[in-house]
Formats: sequence, C-alpha cells, structure tokens
Amino acid sequence: MEAGLFPNQTHRGLRMFREVFTLLELFVDGLGMEMIVAEPLTYDNALRYEKYGFDYITGKRLMQDINDGFKPGGMLYARLDNSTPFRRQEMAATALGRSWSIHDGIMDEPWMM
Repeated sequence: MEAGLFPNQTHRGLRMFREVFTLLELFVDGLGMEMIVAEPLTYDNALRYEKYGFDYITGKRLMQDINDGFKPGGMLYARLDNSTPFRRQEMAATALGRSWSIHDGIMDEPWMM
C-alpha cells in the first residue's frame, strides 16, 4: 500500500490497459460480437472498467452503496477507526485507499462482484 500499489499487485502495471482494451474492442467487433463482459476482482478494477464505458450486469447497487458508505456519516466511513493501517480516515478519499480498506475486510461481506 505504501508503495502505491493496489491489492493483489506485486509491482506497478505497464499502464497499457487503454491500448489493450482498444485492440480488444477492434478484435471483438471483427468477430461480430456486441458485448464484452469483464469481472472486476477488486474495487479498483470495477472503477477502471467504469472509466472505459463498462456498465453492470450485477453489482451496480453494491458500488453505489460502497460509494455512499465511504462518505462522511456513512457506515464504511465510521469503520475507518485507525485500528489498522488500512482503516485510516483519509482512505475514504481515494480508490487506492478504499480498495485497501475493502481488502482489509471493512465491509460486512468479502468483495464478491
């Protein structure tokens, strides 16, 4: 976390998602397919997919609840009690911080999108 990595990262990415996704869209279009389905395995992946135009088959309500929960006065914000390095109040402000808090188990159930 202190190295700026998201949960499940062992090193910085190659920052090629945009390029690879553009090529994937061309490939899928060439096959005549109309839909790409992606499964976000972490909170930050869900946000990244949103940025590239993905919508939700399931999980949109969960993402809205998480967003509301990390706002001041929200249930998740209240759990940012400094009990672990992943539960500092400033974690609510960024995707990186929220991802680590979720990875630390701040939600009632594990991440299952």
